[in-house]
Amino acid sequence: MKRVSILGATGSVGRSTVDLIARAPDRFAVEALTANRDVARLAEQAKALGAKFAAVADPAAYGDLKAALAGSGIEAGAGPEAVVEAALRPADWVMAAIVGAAGLAPTLAAIRQGKTVGLANKETLVCAGALVTAEVAKSGATLIPVDSEHSAIFQVFDAARIDRVARLILTASGGPFRTWPLEKMRDVTPAQAVAHPNWSMGAKISVDSATMMNKGLETIEAYHLFPVGAERIDVIVHPQSVIHSMVEYADGSVLAQLGTPDMRTPIAVALAWPDRMAAPVPRLDLAKNANLTFEDADPIRFPALRLSREALREGGAAPTLLNAANEVAVAAFLAGRIGFLDIAACVEAVLSHARPAAPADLAAVGELDAAARRAAETWIGKAA
Repeated sequence: MKRVSILGATGSVGRSTVDLIARAPDRFAVEALTANRDVARLAEQAKALGAKFAAVADPAAYGDLKAALAGSGIEAGAGPEAVVEAALRPADWVMAAIVGAAGLAPTLAAIRQGKTVGLANKETLVCAGALVTAEVAKSGATLIPVDSEHSAIFQVFDAARIDRVARLILTASGGPFRTWPLEKMRDVTPAQAVAHPNWSMGAKISVDSATMMNKGLETIEAYHLFPVGAERIDVIVHPQSVIHSMVEYADGSVLAQLGTPDMRTPIAVALAWPDRMAAPVPRLDLAKNANLTFEDADPIRFPALRLSREALREGGAAPTLLNAANEVAVAAFLAGRIGFLDIAACVEAVLSHARPAAPADLAAVGELDAAARRAAETWIGKAA
């Protein structure tokens, strides 16, 4: 039986992970669960799965969580330190599904323990890719990507013969505004931006998909997960979201992983690895999905892709600043403080300033992250 912990259990990926574990009680035992502040759902999950520890990131929610778990025998914790404690608890496998830079510290804590980590938090590698990969090498931890695109590559990537890989091809749905005129995109509302045509995701990730920043972040993540070099990572728009990504080899062969757009498939791949497990997802009917189309991403409509490429090429602190500025800008958009097209404009403004060297440790990542957030807030204040 595999003992697991889920960091970010109440989010979209976390809930799907809970669903899979609940369907296979003979294969998994739950050590710890965490949430940001959704006490009611966290307590319900912890009791249903028999977790030993549950923690909320919001310290103010401790009393509510303790009350919700009263009589269950489940230990409660609150605050960022408690979330890190959850990552350190004795588990064989940890799901890192906390959205944004907030997931970096607990994910690193699990990696330093040498655990197998299902990585659904792409920002961890974007913010501190070199630091994270160095810790993986040092501790002997295993990173298994959970993003559907990186999971697809993971399943068809020949890690023993990397020199035979010609390129990685990340597919993107193009989001809900793929065919919209640029002028119309100025008036996009948060409700429109979170309505992804294919995937069911949280608000922040859905907005990132709509701007295609999500694909930019995934390009940086792929760079750290699969060491083929930035120049061998491409993005193509595939509106049907049936092919989740591809690997092209030196002989011209292109291997693709296909499936219905349901996050429970890549989660199941990571959860059961190196085995396979049943997942209650709709089966792919190729006869009904015969029309698979592809197109280049429009760099004018989606400047986030260009900004991500520039940050990856520059290296150093640029990816950390990119991620932090984007998080602030997306939050401001969702709050109605800036327009949809202002998201990329804010990120570009933050990146236009001089940047220091790559962060050498977690504290340096935090300092860079905070500085970028302040710069983004300043820009937003002037733009509002």
